[in-house]
Amino acid sequence: MDLKGYRTLSGAMLRVGIFGYGGGPSVIPLFRHEAVIRYNWMSDKEFGELLAFANALPGPIATKLAAQLGYQQKGTAGAVVAILSHILPTSIAIVALLGALYSMKESVIVAGMIAAVRPVIAVLLGITAYEFCAKTWGGLGKVIGVGFGVLAFLLLGVLDLHPAIVIITFLAYGTVHLKVYNWANQRWEKKKKEENREGMSS
Repeated sequence: MDLKGYRTLSGAMLRVGIFGYGGGPSVIPLFRHEAVIRYNWMSDKEFGELLAFANALPGPIATKLAAQLGYQQKGTAGAVVAILSHILPTSIAIVALLGALYSMKESVIVAGMIAAVRPVIAVLLGITAYEFCAKTWGGLGKVIGVGFGVLAFLLLGVLDLHPAIVIITFLAYGTVHLKVYNWANQRWEKKKKEENREGMSS
């Protein structure tokens, strides 16, 4: 049994669980740092695909990402280890400190701490969003990438559609776009080869 691999996975998920203040979207940059930058388990593109897939499924994003990363590294056992490492320490800490948190919820110091950490979370999310946009521009082009960003904002922010509907719709388009792109690229390469053969024969 590769105990070192399990320790690495457990440590990564533990750090995300402890430092993922606020939960939800705030943990995404932390997951990305562990999976892409620290351990190089996957590329930015693969992490973006993983995030899109996880968002399309029901349930908290943090546990879905932990489960998927654990499964990719160590199979089913890895998924179990990753989820437990991610949720157990903070769950135990919350239960243990619940009384203290309720007694300090009106504290000016605690309120200041919460207010101070929010800009950090906003910057982390902004950096992650920018890097995803840069990858999108490379795959779809800036015009289509920006257009899709505006369309996603309208669907999510204005029309208030469920995120899963928007994600599934864009995934469907991405599948068609990739197939059309590959088909067109193959046609173009075939045409160039034929032109080269004709040029050599003449």
